[in-house]
Amino acid sequence: MTVDRQVVAVDVGGTGIKAALVGRDLTATHAVRVPTRRIDGSVDVTQIAELVGLLAEKAAGGVGGVGVAVPGIVDDATGVVVTAVNLGWANLDLRSQLAERTGLPLLVRHDVRAGGLAEFTVGAAAGAANALFVPIGTGIAAAARIDGHLLSAGGYLGEIGHVVVDTDGALCTCGQRGCLETIAAAPAVARRYRDRGGESVRDAAEVVERVALGDPIAIAVWDEACGALADALVTAVTLFGSELVVIGGGLAEAGDTLVRPVRSLLLRRLTFHRRPRVVRASLGQDAGRVGAAILGWEAADG
Repeated sequence: MTVDRQVVAVDVGGTGIKAALVGRDLTATHAVRVPTRRIDGSVDVTQIAELVGLLAEKAAGGVGGVGVAVPGIVDDATGVVVTAVNLGWANLDLRSQLAERTGLPLLVRHDVRAGGLAEFTVGAAAGAANALFVPIGTGIAAAARIDGHLLSAGGYLGEIGHVVVDTDGALCTCGQRGCLETIAAAPAVARRYRDRGGESVRDAAEVVERVALGDPIAIAVWDEACGALADALVTAVTLFGSELVVIGGGLAEAGDTLVRPVRSLLLRRLTFHRRPRVVRASLGQDAGRVGAAILGWEAADG
């Protein structure tokens, strides 16, 4: 009996690294998650190579390729991480370093574009030629598919979280004021609720719970977050002509509490534009892993 090859999918984060051995059907057969190891403040590239090797040992049919998803400004074409502040990397040729260490064909992509690749290929946007994938979590970014092509612009495309939606707003970590992330990212939602005198909350999920209970402060903060998202999406739809907007990330766990008002506000703001469908992502927290697996198969198939 012939044993099929597999690929290794790796999703690198500032606090943890997820890796999986994945078949052609994109189903994971083995998975590991480990705390991110740092050397002098920078994530250790060797640890990623070690995880690939660990999983390769479990692949009876061998490993054909590797896909790696990382945050930051990532040049998808070259695999160079231009900057990834939370990983401590700058101008790191990650693709070459990992290929040398593992001896395997390998592709590197920004984590949101990897998640977008998954949603555009087998998820909520499968079959859509013009779509946006917008995961909302600790930060907010976007992956854009236009005329069937996933765009990158050398790694700089998709930073929708830094579209200014309030010129007099809070100072963002990027140095601008009133970026979308200062209003609608998960930490901002929790912070704004507390700053307005709301009860102590751990995260945005607890604010969502209070919205359902009719808490007026929670409702006001949530309405502003949804409005800011709609404002930024108007800009994105105007530029990209999207026919479908897929909302993902941790905040999308709120379901219709998020998707329904954002959809309504966005459509209300549009005039001559294409009027996109707005839906929740279907792959959830697996989007990055599935996208990395698709990259692994692209690398394996040459």
